[in-house]
Amino acid sequence: MAKKCIIIGAGDLTVSEILVSEEDYVIAADGGYSYCKLLGIEPDLILGDFDSVLEEDAKELAQIYEKDPEKVIVLPVEKDETDMLAAIHAGLEEGCREFHLYACQGGRLEHTIANIQCLNYLKECGAVGYMMDGTGMILVAKNETVSFQPGLEGMLSLFSLGERAEGVTIQNMKYELQDAVITNSFPIGISNEFIQEKASITVKNGTLVIIVTWG
Repeated sequence: MAKKCIIIGAGDLTVSEILVSEEDYVIAADGGYSYCKLLGIEPDLILGDFDSVLEEDAKELAQIYEKDPEKVIVLPVEKDETDMLAAIHAGLEEGCREFHLYACQGGRLEHTIANIQCLNYLKECGAVGYMMDGTGMILVAKNETVSFQPGLEGMLSLFSLGERAEGVTIQNMKYELQDAVITNSFPIGISNEFIQEKASITVKNGTLVIIVTWG
């Protein structure tokens, strides 16, 4: 089984704990190093241009790099890929196919949108990613069915990431759909509700962004 990659970014940290097993590969992306310290997590890799790290952490990173240079990757400030996408590339190269991304929302809206695109990139690479926070998660579904265990409470919204998503079916939620077309110009998928049954979202042709907020 491929190991799981946990990436901690520099956005808003909305969790007080991240469960990490010995098999997990943990990457601190830029200012995510400060969050690793706060949560008592030892990252396997520290990566970024480090424009968002605290001064005291920058000194620590310099010491780590001197002692173990393979543990720290310093990226240029001017580059095509974001620190998060670079971290994803590192996780894929490590053989990971399941990614849990933390501290990837909040702050500048464009960073959140970029991280949602990273979820889509993972999907195109044959991997799966979950953007986690203290209130829910974001994931991408492409030509597949995504199921949710029974007993859940909260809200679910879905949006077409492309121009249209065809064959969208929502089962066992408050508002159901059957073989519908969802476009990126009409937000019909907003604010659905779990009803504590095993729910599922199917998209036959297209890509959906699914946003879950736990009750």
